[in-house]
Amino acid sequence: MAVKTLTINNQLISAHEEETVLEAAQAAGIHIPTLCHLEGVGDVGACRLCLVEIAGSNKLQPACVTKINEGMEVYTHNDRLQKYRRTIVEMLFAEGNHICSVCVANGNCELQDLAIEMGMDHVRLEYHFPNRKVDVSHDRFGIDHNRCVLCTRCVRVCDEIEGAHTWDMAGRGTNSHVITDLSQPWGTSQTCTSCGKCVNACPTGAIFYQASSVGEMKHDRDKLDFLVTARKKQQWNL
Repeated sequence: MAVKTLTINNQLISAHEEETVLEAAQAAGIHIPTLCHLEGVGDVGACRLCLVEIAGSNKLQPACVTKINEGMEVYTHNDRLQKYRRTIVEMLFAEGNHICSVCVANGNCELQDLAIEMGMDHVRLEYHFPNRKVDVSHDRFGIDHNRCVLCTRCVRVCDEIEGAHTWDMAGRGTNSHVITDLSQPWGTSQTCTSCGKCVNACPTGAIFYQASSVGEMKHDRDKLDFLVTARKKQQWNL
């Protein structure tokens, strides 16, 4: 595989031609904020938090789905990008019902971490207060759509790793939401294997273990990493 040379924040780095800007940056120890990105599953560029500037382009590009090119000049942090990213995080808070003080993921939430990273001490946008449901029909898990940020990580791990494709997206615009099967209650799903991968993939407290109380929700990413790499490393035989 051919190797390309590019600069990120004026730092000269090399990467394989099929790598994305995000992968090249991470390999070089350069941090780019993400929310919908999850190691081991395909990227969709949904959250737009990984937007970067590329010399010669007026458009900001999502680093997770932008392939590198020879001689590319990338900038990952400046005032313009910081402004865009903070606005995106504020929109996520304003468009949902994120009450951190009563959330099972309080203190273990990627959305909280991003708000801190962006220096967000208040939301400048008008709150929508949407009327969203909570589904606890499953005997082990539950989903609170008020906390969902539509990252589709649950959809992708269920499809690409578990192979069940229980989760999907429905609706458009502000009515977009994740569904199980054909918008049936999760507890009635005939495809769900109760594996819990969606719970560990969720960046917030939207998908949770039942009986979890405030601040108890912790995601175990190591389980997902093992499932993604075990076959390649021959850690089990199928």
